[in-house]
Amino acid sequence: MKILVTGGAGFIGSAVIRQAIREGHDVVNVDCLTYAANLANVAQVSDAPGYAFEQVSITDRPELDRVFATHRPDAVMHLAAESHVDRSIDGPAAFIETNVTGTYTLLEAARLYWTANGRPEDFRFHHISTDEVFGSLGPEGKFTEDTPYDPRSPYSASKASSDHLVRAWHETYGLPVVLTNCSNNYGPFHFPEKLIPVVILNALHGRPIPVYGAGENVRDWLYVEDHADALLLVLQKGKVGRSYNIGGENEARNIDLVRTICALLDQRRPDAAPHDRLIVFVTDRPGHDLRYAIDPTRIREELGWRPSVTLEQGLARTVDWYLANEDWWRPLLEVAMERRGTKS
Repeated sequence: MKILVTGGAGFIGSAVIRQAIREGHDVVNVDCLTYAANLANVAQVSDAPGYAFEQVSITDRPELDRVFATHRPDAVMHLAAESHVDRSIDGPAAFIETNVTGTYTLLEAARLYWTANGRPEDFRFHHISTDEVFGSLGPEGKFTEDTPYDPRSPYSASKASSDHLVRAWHETYGLPVVLTNCSNNYGPFHFPEKLIPVVILNALHGRPIPVYGAGENVRDWLYVEDHADALLLVLQKGKVGRSYNIGGENEARNIDLVRTICALLDQRRPDAAPHDRLIVFVTDRPGHDLRYAIDPTRIREELGWRPSVTLEQGLARTVDWYLANEDWWRPLLEVAMERRGTKS
């Protein structure tokens, strides 16, 4: 296949591209290279004969039309998004522009291309979303594909809006779409503003490790390379018009996750142990959802997919990757340290 991947210089998008190239697909990476994008994330495949890069915003309709006409993809995997909850609280406009207007613009460009080429049945528009659109869970239960939407932050509201647009373009215009909603991703190349890289890098520098509230918030953690594998499977085997929840089957409280990372660093950097002495509890962010958990029954039963990496394995791999790749994260620290989340 030739796959057009939006946001391919980002964390999850770059993992998808690396996996797609390994599987023998051609890839067109469409990314406007905002602060969290980094072409170093795809450097290992950028010389592949089937790889092409276009620095284009998904809000730029003429440029999107050009990209579709030039590269003629068989499928779209839409990962481009503003994704940091704290930043959405402080500056929601960018999230509406990229996640809502950008998704609409991309849908229209894809629809024109699909229609102009005779509405091929094997074309796919795969929209990648988050479990945060479902809101917050109590101590029991898990999100299924039928869970009502209940977003609580500007970020999750913008992603919920984009999900609805994709479904509407399928129902109204017949655009062949599939959708996925994933749990929290982690792993190599994760931009250092998110929880796990923040913990690793703050600990390495002897800085306070901030934990919201009492650290009781629970997330289901999905290793990014497992996610990439699942996304490509859904693209090729998923039923048109259907959504699939992708989870890591690895629930953990934030405080337990942080302490596990500290223990891994104690083993690898014993001179600075114990790293958990750096943990500080900070005022919780507004609208902080208590718990997310994914029920992945549909993707397991229909497509035969399950995560292959446990949380313990994935955290160890992630810590080791950051220890071995300072040349990647060092230039990004200054941008990542610009704290924009509102704490009130």
